[in-house]
Amino acid sequence: MASSQNSSAGPLRIAVLGATGNVGTAVLRRLHRAAAERPGGVEIVGFARRLPDTTRAPYSGCEWHALDIGTDEGRSTLTAALHGVDAVVHLAWAIQPNRNEPAMHRTNVTGTANALQSTADAGVRHFVCASSVGAYSPASKGQRVDERWPHGGISTSHYSRHKAEQEALLDDFDRRYPEIPVTRLRPGLIFQQDAGSEIGRYFLGPLVPKFLLDRLRLPLLPIPDQLIFQAVHADDVADAYWRAVDRRVGGAFNIAAEPVLTPARVAGQLGARRVVNLPVKVLRAVVGVTWALGLQRTDPGWIDMATQAPVMNTDRARTLLGWKPEHSSVDAIRAVLTGLSAGDGVDGSPSLMPRD
Repeated sequence: MASSQNSSAGPLRIAVLGATGNVGTAVLRRLHRAAAERPGGVEIVGFARRLPDTTRAPYSGCEWHALDIGTDEGRSTLTAALHGVDAVVHLAWAIQPNRNEPAMHRTNVTGTANALQSTADAGVRHFVCASSVGAYSPASKGQRVDERWPHGGISTSHYSRHKAEQEALLDDFDRRYPEIPVTRLRPGLIFQQDAGSEIGRYFLGPLVPKFLLDRLRLPLLPIPDQLIFQAVHADDVADAYWRAVDRRVGGAFNIAAEPVLTPARVAGQLGARRVVNLPVKVLRAVVGVTWALGLQRTDPGWIDMATQAPVMNTDRARTLLGWKPEHSSVDAIRAVLTGLSAGDGVDGSPSLMPRD
């Protein structure tokens, strides 16, 4: 059920968990805009493992708390800080160290369980969670799936497994606390120029030369035909989060921009004149060996997710949230390539720090 909270006389108090990362920083930017536009204003409570420089935008003008969401102590701190909050936006997620899955599971799955319990214990009225296209079970790339597609994940991807476990926690919470709307945003890959340095650190590592990525002019690009995916700009995702909170809409929403990114479109962004179909098993083997040797930081599970995750239908978000992306998927991928090459980031963020 949708019910805009714009008519409220007082400020809308919103807690953002994982508020200094790629999406969190974009959400803060959007909430600051909302604070200036909404009658009664918006108050922002930010949570992060490491606190940002609170004298710099968009981290200024917020109440901040440092915590590790995957611990009992973090849950206690969170519960106390959530009293009086109207909505929780849960973005906290770990994709590294991907050689230590228990550590990631503690943040991703235990952390989500803690966030949900703290929300209930503190009497918060709305829980909004960052899910992902990665939560979905495999599907043919030739069809578009809506939010009813099974969210059992892809077993060979730690990211997908954890997202599927997270979705199961949300299902259980929905059953136990029907009075608290739960909103799940399932975006495609999220890009912005300011995340260039972070994405380079997380997925490529120090040995891969990144300064050439927006200047490549490849004679050909060997890439699997099945590597078809969707992307969205971080600012457009942030707008979807705000709309979900403002309208207090529960349920799941697929979030992605057009067009769908095919091998030919990716090749165009990399300056490649020709695309050659590379068998998935060959690409997976190369990625697996180079990851095992420490030459780059992307484990082969990401290849499995990219080649098996479905293409999403986004009609529900456009209809119920009134959401429409301002950037195309090509704009988003072009922005991150520029950011990767330049080492762009956000001063003051421990997660998005620019490359030296």
